[in-house]
Amino acid sequence: MNSTIVSLENLDELVGYLRSTGKKNTLLYAYNGTGKTRLSMAFKDAGKMDSIPDTLYYNAFTEDLFSWDNDLDSDSKRVLLINKESRFFSGLEDLEMESRIRPLLQRYADFNFLIDYDYKDKEEKEYWAVNFIREIKVDGSPQNKEFIKISRGEENIFIWCFFLAIAQLAIDQQEDYKWVKYIYIDDPISSLDDNNAIAVASHLAQMLKKPENKVKAVISTHHTLFFNVMYNEMGNALKFFLSKGVVENSYMLKDTTDTPFFHHVSLLKDLKKAADSGNLYTYHFNILRSILEKTATFHGFSGFSECIKKQEDDPEGVVHTRIVNILSHGNYSLFEPVIMIDENKEYFKRVLKDFMNNYKFNPKLFSE
Repeated sequence: MNSTIVSLENLDELVGYLRSTGKKNTLLYAYNGTGKTRLSMAFKDAGKMDSIPDTLYYNAFTEDLFSWDNDLDSDSKRVLLINKESRFFSGLEDLEMESRIRPLLQRYADFNFLIDYDYKDKEEKEYWAVNFIREIKVDGSPQNKEFIKISRGEENIFIWCFFLAIAQLAIDQQEDYKWVKYIYIDDPISSLDDNNAIAVASHLAQMLKKPENKVKAVISTHHTLFFNVMYNEMGNALKFFLSKGVVENSYMLKDTTDTPFFHHVSLLKDLKKAADSGNLYTYHFNILRSILEKTATFHGFSGFSECIKKQEDDPEGVVHTRIVNILSHGNYSLFEPVIMIDENKEYFKRVLKDFMNNYKFNPKLFSE
């Protein structure tokens, strides 16, 4: 299995390459500091023809379209303001966005919201404003508390669901979003825990790979678990490891479509860190099994059990294989974090340690 390495002299050449692949979906894994956000903006800018864009994007700048009015005077009516002047929100006022966002938000959060399309701040500047609502108990009876300040993580979830609702409009070729030819998503889950990362990745993949979707997508991330889920879900997508090139401002794309091993180094780093700290959850078995399966395929074995070292008390490897099997059952079954019991932690550490001793990696990669 040979993997292609493409060298690109600069950011513009990288953008041109990604736009010319002809594939419907492209996944990019890259470490922080590689320039993923700059790439997403350059990709968006390259699609502008006579000031008309062709790319709907989600990145760190998308979050800047939302800001808080914290009602510092009375501290009672805190709302999230939306910069309605952005083309990102073109035509949304008449599209009943609450009913589009709410089913998405209910997947991840326990609060509700209303959008005021006629909000004015103290300077009489016009915005759309989001009033967040959460049900609380007062004297044993449920009541809705309005204008609450949600957490940063909850805010990110809301913005993500807002984007997903707009992306669905583009996929459905709604009149105001027929200009969208590409969707570019950069690290949608930067502040989410691993369990929500699995849910977000699985949901996004299901949306993008629907047969009726004609919009092309590029997704870049440094989040190993998110990439791993997307990798498994998006079977026909191009998958690349993106890194900086040897020459300044240059880039390299490593095609991992057939040999997806570069991102598994980062997955192993995550597993070793979790094992060393003892902060192990059952979903870590999902990740470990994925690595074992890819390694077994690479070395020509029929199953992942061949990559588990046989022990004196388990010469056939049956016990350890069964444990990995049971605790990693279901592709993404562990939406609720479940910490491992001490006995399973020891099994996990033993299998991981033996695997890393048997299949040598550069030890410098795993030092802090």
